[in-house]
Amino acid sequence: MLPAVEPQPLSIAKLKIECSRFLFFLLQFPVRFLFFSKSSIDLIGSDLSSLHQFQPFCATMNPFSSGTRLRDMIRAIRACKTAAEERAVVRKECAAIRAAINENDQDYRHRNLAKLMFIHMLGYPTHFGQMECLKLIASAGFPEKRIGYLGLMLLLDERQEVLIDLNHSNQYIVGLALCALGNISSAEMARDLAPDVERLLQFRDPNIRKKAALCSIRIIKKVPDLAENFMYPASSLLKEKHHGVLITGVQLCTDLCKVSSEALEHFRENCIEGLVRTLRELANSPYSPEYDVAGITDPFLHVRLLKLLRLLGEGDVDASDCMTDILAQVASRTESNKNAGNAILYECVETIMSIEDNGGLRVLAINILGRFLSNRDNNIRYVGLNMLMKAIVVDAKAVQRHRATILECVKDSDASIQKRALELVYLLVNESNVKPLTKELIEFLEVSDQEFKGDITAKICSLVEKFSPEKIWYIDQMLKVLSEAGNFVKDEVWHALIVVISNASELHGYTVRALYRAFQASTEQESLVRVAVWCIGEYGDMLVNNVGMLDIEEPITVAESDAVDAIEVAIKHHRLDLTTKAMALISLFKLSSRFPACLERIKDIIVQNKRSLMLELQQRSIEFSCILQKHQNIRSALVERMPVLDESTLSGRKGGSLPTVPTSAIAPCNLPNGVAEPAAAPIGDLLDLSSDDVHASISSGGDFLQDLLSIDLSPASAASGTSQPPKAGTNVLLDLLSIGLPALAESSSSALDILPSSQDNEAPLANLNGLASISSLPANATSPASSAGMMDLLEVFGPIPQNHEENGPAYPSIVAYESSSLRITFDFSKQPGNPQTTFIEATFTNLSPNVYNEFLFQAAVPKFLQLHLDPASSNILPASGNGSITQSLKVTNTQHGKKSLVMRIRIAYKTNEKDELEEGQINNFPHDL
Repeated sequence: MLPAVEPQPLSIAKLKIECSRFLFFLLQFPVRFLFFSKSSIDLIGSDLSSLHQFQPFCATMNPFSSGTRLRDMIRAIRACKTAAEERAVVRKECAAIRAAINENDQDYRHRNLAKLMFIHMLGYPTHFGQMECLKLIASAGFPEKRIGYLGLMLLLDERQEVLIDLNHSNQYIVGLALCALGNISSAEMARDLAPDVERLLQFRDPNIRKKAALCSIRIIKKVPDLAENFMYPASSLLKEKHHGVLITGVQLCTDLCKVSSEALEHFRENCIEGLVRTLRELANSPYSPEYDVAGITDPFLHVRLLKLLRLLGEGDVDASDCMTDILAQVASRTESNKNAGNAILYECVETIMSIEDNGGLRVLAINILGRFLSNRDNNIRYVGLNMLMKAIVVDAKAVQRHRATILECVKDSDASIQKRALELVYLLVNESNVKPLTKELIEFLEVSDQEFKGDITAKICSLVEKFSPEKIWYIDQMLKVLSEAGNFVKDEVWHALIVVISNASELHGYTVRALYRAFQASTEQESLVRVAVWCIGEYGDMLVNNVGMLDIEEPITVAESDAVDAIEVAIKHHRLDLTTKAMALISLFKLSSRFPACLERIKDIIVQNKRSLMLELQQRSIEFSCILQKHQNIRSALVERMPVLDESTLSGRKGGSLPTVPTSAIAPCNLPNGVAEPAAAPIGDLLDLSSDDVHASISSGGDFLQDLLSIDLSPASAASGTSQPPKAGTNVLLDLLSIGLPALAESSSSALDILPSSQDNEAPLANLNGLASISSLPANATSPASSAGMMDLLEVFGPIPQNHEENGPAYPSIVAYESSSLRITFDFSKQPGNPQTTFIEATFTNLSPNVYNEFLFQAAVPKFLQLHLDPASSNILPASGNGSITQSLKVTNTQHGKKSLVMRIRIAYKTNEKDELEEGQINNFPHDL
């Protein structure tokens, strides 16, 4: 039997090899290194006499001998196929960690905290383990402190109070504390520890100085008042040779300049020359493998220095002069074939455009941006376009030199570059280059994608509106846009085009011929068809007779039947909407006077639409048929050419905005009150496309033909608030229409003589919108004879609705509101079978000796009520004892029987050239309303 051999101590060489292997194994798994105890660290660096103690330690140490390892937990979580399985694994691990915490297991506390940090990164709650961070920070070993501080930065925030030791003798522990302070420092903690951080800015180790500078940035952001304490230490950091310390010092100075004007002036006076010298040395430095990135020495430091110089030079001429040479050197010598060089060039351009400088350096900067646009990397091109949009404000002429390159970017396949380039082109256009740029944009519009047409169409229309040198060019460009992308054009655009055409009397023939050609080429563009049918209806005779031929256009032969054919195509086209077909029907009605030879065919087309399923077309067809058959004597006056539209609606044209009516500009009308009626644009009156809205707010002097043609024919008496009976020997219908026909005006025949007595019982439409305006007229606005005449004109043969007061139960009147100057009384009525709706007749009585002008009554109700106000009988309230005015209200109570009526009112008027306003709330309505 062999004798037992005692284990001999390892030799120094073998022990070093074993330690190296073990440390290499730990470095492959950084988390495991955190579990390496402080005693083993001390043993590795101990003297020779302690090496014998390290052998049994290496033989017995196994930090993963019990419990689940972090690696095993990560594998188990990654192996989960569903979220439920993952939650089960996490719950199991959290339960084990809680048990270890309750047992105060110190051996595996660092391992449990590492698991908690991983669980926290997955999004699960880990608040139960936060105190373990503080326990590990308070432990003596560096690995425990390291993972404790790491957990502190991840699991806690600035709301928790923690103890951070910046005076530890171990500089690595001080570095951990600085990292934690820079991440979770609160304002109170920053105030308490600012002196220690300021002291560490002068520490001997560069890593500590670097971390102290980063921590100082957090402190001055939390407490800007402490900025003055860090000005001088930060200035000393700018002289560092160590790039890590220097870049943090530059960043600290940058943040100090942002929070303190005093610091900004200090650095301008004392640090400009040093920063310029540092940047020059960095730009001219030879190859340095330690800091080299793509052939450039430390591009990160380049960028930080340029940002700080930008802050110091902005608004200061002397500081800008100091850095001009170095900026020119950086801009001209930096290579742009790598991203690192492009980053430096971009910051250099930003700095040049921000400082106070002459034009030469800015031209150099804009040329760099022009090179960016030629780069194949889309990100660099996008950055260049963004920067050019800022540069155009500073030097538009230099940006104009790169116009061709920018236009190429508009045609790029990348949508984001297209959009940004289009915005830049929009900024580039002025009076001198509007024609070539618009031509380029329209050519691109022809080949652009559908999703991009809307944006580019809006831009082109805006530019043409803003910078058009002459009307014929404006019309030509708008026709091109309408032909290519008419479906993407907003209503305001073609409205404005019609206004311009109306004012260009010398171009009426040219325009209608150009539109006819475009219409023949394409009937799919909605806006094009609308403008075309309007022009054919207005200037169809010029189209047929070739009136106003210009030298630039080719002759065209169009017969009357061809013009009618074009309108008929628009009416019958299945893809066109109701508005377009209604406009086409109006144009056809106008052609009945311009083309007498085609009258019968026009009548047939109109009659065909009397049975249309579209109510608007059906109504218009019935009305037009009636006029064509029974009122030939007034037809020519009704369909005569529209007067020139007011071009003041395009006052924003040269200012760059489309002709729109802002909501804030809509004010209550001074005529009939009760509703605030917006000022109608001339094109809206011309086309009468929103008849429902018009009828809802029609004035008390309106009638059917006013609704039909949208012409303001209200009698002057309606505006003045006084009523006058019809003059003897004057035609009532002509008075209502305000048409000056001498032959008819001198006639003494009455309305009943003119209007037919026969009735067409085949009319399919029994309820026309025109009745809304007739039924809403006050009693003194028209005579019964004229009302009957208009009913005959409309061919409506239903009984006239009776007054509401004649039906339903009677309710007592109430004094709704009374003040020292005004009294309002309400009379109530209901219709049988409709208890929810209440009709109110409001009577306004003046209690003062002064006349109230511009009288306006407004009311508001809760959501469960619906309120409709008819126009008042006048907007002038006579003085006390001289009469009153009335106004009808209709209130619908959707919770009838549950809630009573309630109303807030406001009365505005003017007396003695002074505006008055009264407000009140009405709560005394009868309960059964």
